[in-house]
Amino acid sequence: MRKLGCFGLILVIAAIGALFLLVQDWGGPGPTPRNATFQVAEGATLSGTADRLEAAGMIPSAARFKLFAKVFGSGAPIKAGEYRVPAHLSQADILKLLQGGKTLQRFVTIPEGLPSVVVQERLMAASGLVGDVAVPIEGTVLPDSYSFQRGDTRQGVLDRMQRAMLKYLARAWDNRKPGIAVTTPREALILASIVEKETGKASERRTVAAVYSNRLKRGMMLQADPTIIYPITKGKPLGRRILRSEVQAVNAYNTYAMTGLPAGPICNPGRASIDAVLDPAQSTALYFVADGTGGHVFADTLDQHNANVQKWYAIRRARGER
Repeated sequence: MRKLGCFGLILVIAAIGALFLLVQDWGGPGPTPRNATFQVAEGATLSGTADRLEAAGMIPSAARFKLFAKVFGSGAPIKAGEYRVPAHLSQADILKLLQGGKTLQRFVTIPEGLPSVVVQERLMAASGLVGDVAVPIEGTVLPDSYSFQRGDTRQGVLDRMQRAMLKYLARAWDNRKPGIAVTTPREALILASIVEKETGKASERRTVAAVYSNRLKRGMMLQADPTIIYPITKGKPLGRRILRSEVQAVNAYNTYAMTGLPAGPICNPGRASIDAVLDPAQSTALYFVADGTGGHVFADTLDQHNANVQKWYAIRRARGER
């Protein structure tokens, strides 16, 4: 009887030890040597996914993983998507990760003022997106960061960017201030694109919008340098000084050779520039020029403006610029 009791105790200890090893196998560090990603296709089964996890070296055995999932898992289905799997993640946590659906988020960022030719370049360069996409119509993309998952189409992401612009522009137009210079949402978008390219300083954006609004109301030329550049580069940096011949060029965009707004936007303006055009500052200024600090100095009269221009030229000469 005493021998039988000792044998039973040994069996209990062995069973406890085996259970401990099983728990360690399930909940202990996994074999993934470094951070990695794993894709679960739409409609994938746990069995097929386990085989792929073993092939990827993320679990030691697909058979054991499926058994442990039945015994220790919640029974919830796994969800499609791309997952970031940290190094040595346990089998238990891998199952929770796939069941939780917290997929890896990728982003493509469109800064304010980016021209559409560069929007297309960024979409084509975004790793994980598939398919081709044409250059979108200028001004139709709302600058922002847009998330996507591996396998999403470039056209699908662009569609979201353009829907976001339509939605924001419509809401902003509904909240416009009375007496503004633009009469349609498209005109607001065109003027906002000019404001976007003329200043990156938030504190003066509404004043820049006021200058151009005042000029429109008076029938004056807008004389915005970025409108000279747009037909030449499609919005990319010119990389040199503007030529006199380019200032005098007659086309649908050059506001030094025409009154009113150009034919279309010259970039994709952000929310703040759209808001500035629809609620410009209370200002009588008609001119502005760089002040040497990254901002601008504003003037109501041409004489004031010419004096400010001479100051700007002096700053450039002091810097050794022509």
